Amino acid sequence: MRSVPAIALLIALSALIGARSWAAPEPPTRVTPAAAASASVPAGGNSSADNEAAARHAKRTACINQARAKKLVGAQKTAYIKSCVGAP
Repeated sequence: MRSVPAIALLIALSALIGARSWAAPEPPTRVTPAAAASASVPAGGNSSADNEAAARHAKRTACINQARAKKLVGAQKTAYIKSCVGAP
């Protein structure tokens, strides 16, 4: 019978902890455009390799979406994506 008070204590504690997690969130802080611009640029700056990789990824994603819209599958889809991206 010692477990009944222990279980009751655990339930009460979990209710208190749960009440804290449901507390109102803090209001968001206001970010100025200058602060947002400086936060988005990494310390080393953007390298051209990073930009090229991002552009290739965006292009390939667009080609995949076009192939999906055309309902291509298998080898046809692969060939379409390669020709769309311009891969060698």
